[in-house]
Amino acid sequence: MTRHTNLFENVNRQFDAAADILGLSLELRELLKTPYREITVAMPLRMEDGTLRVFKGYRVQHNGVRGPQKGGIRYHPDLELDDVRALASLMTWKAAVVNIPFGGARGGITCDPAKLSLHELEMLTRRYISKLSMVLGPTRDIPAPDLNTNAQTMAWVLDEYGRKNGYQPACVTGKPLELGGSQGRPAATGKGLAICAREAWEGVLGGTLQGATVALQGFGNVGSHAATFLHEAGAKVTAVADLYGAVRAPGGLDLPALRAHAHANRGSVTGFPGGEAFDPATLWEQPCDILIPAALSGVLTRETAPLVQARLVLEGADAPTTPEADEIFQARGIPVIPDILANAGGVTVSYYEWVQNLQQLFWDEAEIFSKEEKVLVQAFAEVHERVLAHHCSWRTAALVLALERVKKANELRGW
Repeated sequence: MTRHTNLFENVNRQFDAAADILGLSLELRELLKTPYREITVAMPLRMEDGTLRVFKGYRVQHNGVRGPQKGGIRYHPDLELDDVRALASLMTWKAAVVNIPFGGARGGITCDPAKLSLHELEMLTRRYISKLSMVLGPTRDIPAPDLNTNAQTMAWVLDEYGRKNGYQPACVTGKPLELGGSQGRPAATGKGLAICAREAWEGVLGGTLQGATVALQGFGNVGSHAATFLHEAGAKVTAVADLYGAVRAPGGLDLPALRAHAHANRGSVTGFPGGEAFDPATLWEQPCDILIPAALSGVLTRETAPLVQARLVLEGADAPTTPEADEIFQARGIPVIPDILANAGGVTVSYYEWVQNLQQLFWDEAEIFSKEEKVLVQAFAEVHERVLAHHCSWRTAALVLALERVKKANELRGW
């Protein structure tokens, strides 16, 4: 996360562009921008070296007019309340774009998980959930994994929530399969990115994924799965960068080998023998058809956007593009498929996990992916309609669609 930019202000600037098209009143804008509830908790923890540290945690519930609030828990040393506000509001719009009955929330702890033991991470997670459990639950707010959290973290969330509330698997998504998780959930965000890449590259730009070149920033859960699905569709992944290094091969990287290397190398692509190492800061300059930022927020900026060589940008991360970069891409004629559409596969399959938990009846992966594809293809078409109708960017069009749905729900409830 870059500190020179305020994520919440950026998201609200993007919101206003869509609100202008819809002619929303200042009153309604204030209502839809303002989070419903914000909680900050302090978590004292006795560390394994005997010292006492106090960590700070957040949960922001942005809007619940369309259903229970939903959103991930992230652990990051730079996490601030405004970041959580921004991410919570993006979740509201994301759920509305794909038309699933959730509102938006987000949470996290300001910590560096790389410097904590597994036991310390577990104790911190349990303390966090214990302090928030009264505002969580299957019909209130359903957490999920996010940056630096995973299925194991969600297992601790399930257990801690259950101590006070009994066994309620629908209280959290992204769980291990053994504890009521869903088939297809780990791959769901990457699968959704690949679906949106196909719809945009073939359906809008008139290309073919067979032989199309792809560059990725980030090779974690989202980036690696997106790369795999695109590779299987015939695309060539030519450059991948992560926090520690980058590797490229103009003829295409051997994806299965790269994933195996990263798995054995603490998640990093550094040192992969099947490609040439390069400076990860120059990823944006790599020639490619499709660029996928799938790591941190705020990386495509006034400085980096002019360097991009791609014909299509697909947002795997949340809020990777600043409003200034959006204007540059618009002027250069490079479509940006926004996070609230492109990476919505994750929340879509989280919804299916929640549904399966509530009915205690489970579907196989093929059925999950079939349902996900149907939802994302429909959402993509509805956003495209608004791009054409309003002559606006894909981000603005997606926000127009989301605002139409949240506005209508507000009106029906009497606001």
